[in-house]
Amino acid sequence: MRFGMPWPGREVGREAEQAGAEAFCAGEFADHDPYLTVADIVANTDRAIAGPAIAYAFARTPYAHATALRHLHAQAPGRLFLGLGSAAFRINRDWLGVPAERPVARIAETVGAVQAWLHAENGERVRYAGEFYDLAADVRAPVLGRLDIPVLLAAFNARMAVTAGRVADGVIGHGLFTGSWWNEVVRPAVARGADEQDPAVTRPLEHGWIITAVDDNAPERAIADARRMIAFYLTVRTYDPFVAHHGWAEPVARLRDAFRVGDTDAMTRAVTDEMLTEIAVCGTTADAKDTLSRRAASLPRDIGYFAPPSFLVSRARRAAYARAGLALIGVLPEPDPV
Repeated sequence: MRFGMPWPGREVGREAEQAGAEAFCAGEFADHDPYLTVADIVANTDRAIAGPAIAYAFARTPYAHATALRHLHAQAPGRLFLGLGSAAFRINRDWLGVPAERPVARIAETVGAVQAWLHAENGERVRYAGEFYDLAADVRAPVLGRLDIPVLLAAFNARMAVTAGRVADGVIGHGLFTGSWWNEVVRPAVARGADEQDPAVTRPLEHGWIITAVDDNAPERAIADARRMIAFYLTVRTYDPFVAHHGWAEPVARLRDAFRVGDTDAMTRAVTDEMLTEIAVCGTTADAKDTLSRRAASLPRDIGYFAPPSFLVSRARRAAYARAGLALIGVLPEPDPV
C-alpha cells in the first residue's frame, strides 16, 4: 500500500510530498469543490498523483467531469485519477435537484459516458447511448485525444462494488472499512464485476480512506476524535448491512439515538473498543504503527489515504493530525505484485 492523504493544504501538502506521500485526494461537500482542490494539488506538488475521492457523480454532466480532467491533465499529465460517488439519496434529491432513483444503474452509465469523452480521438464523434445519457458530440476543434485516466467508484455495499469491478478501473473504500468488510464483501464483489467485464482484466485498483488521528502529546483526544468520526459516519442507514455484518446493531442504535438529540458525547461513548480497533488508526505514533502492522493485510492494496477526523475537529487540529501521520510513511512494506 502506498501512502496518501486528503489534501491538507499547500504548506502541509508540500511537506508531505517531500516526506514520501505519493497521492493526494479531494473530497466534495457544500463548502469545497473537488476539481478546484485537485487544481491546487497539482499546482503545489511535483510527483504525487491526484484526483477526486470522491466527486458527486450526478452533480455534473459526464462532459463536465471529463472537461475538468482534460484541463487538469494539461498541467499534470499522467498524475490524475477520477473517483466518483453516487452520494446519498437526499443529497441528490434535495441539494443537487437531480433524479435520485436507481443510483447504481445511473452511475454505471455515468462512468461509460465520462470514458467516452476521455477516450475520444480528434475527428471522431463522442458517442455513448444508454438509458440516462445519449451522446453524439461532433467536436470540430482538435482539442481531444485519448486520455487513459483511471476512473474509480466509491463502493460501500456489494451491489455498487460489483458495478465498480464491471464498469470502472477500481474502487475507493470508505473510512469505515474493516478487514472483514474488504475481504468478505467488497473484494469478492469487485472481482465478480471484473470477471463480467473481462476475465483477463488486471486486478482492479483499490484506494481507500483510513480514519487516522495521531497525537503523542494528547492521544486521548485523538482517540476521542476518531470515535466521534466513526459515530458520525454510522448515523447513515445506508451502512446498515455493514453494521449487521459486524454484529454492531446495539451500539449503533445507541449512537443514532444520541445523534437525534444532539448529544455528541454520548455518540462518541457508544463506539466500542472493538469498533475503534477494527476501523481506525489512532493514539500515539507507536499505537498507530502497531495497528498498521496488525492490519496490513486488510488495508487498500494500492493507496491508503490517512484521513484525519473532520467531524467537530478544527482545521488546525486536522493539519496537526496530517503532519503527525507523516511518521507512518514506510511502516508498511511495498505490496507484492498481483
